[in-house]
Amino acid sequence: MIKGVLKTWKEDRGFGFISPDDGGRDVFIHISALKGTSRRPVTGDVIYYQVARDNRGKFKAVNAHIDGVEIREDKAPGFMTTKKNIMLLALALAVIVAVVVFVAG
Repeated sequence: MIKGVLKTWKEDRGFGFISPDDGGRDVFIHISALKGTSRRPVTGDVIYYQVARDNRGKFKAVNAHIDGVEIREDKAPGFMTTKKNIMLLALALAVIVAVVVFVAG
């Protein structure tokens, strides 16, 4: 992972630029590179990232995280917090209750 400091951040557009610690050229970062972070980035954040080329051949940050900022638990495998999973669980419980009421009645 490469380490750098978020030099600029345009909150309304969801992107900014990282100044790498090695003194190289600034690297573009989009909010999608920070999947699972528990808060939005702010100027001055220390960012760890990898570099990839976009479809135009320009460098961009990928697989990034903000130093000291937790990754949300709902991104953990098997953790049932998505709306779809909650709806499926509610439906399953409703079916179970209906069966119990029908059998008992």
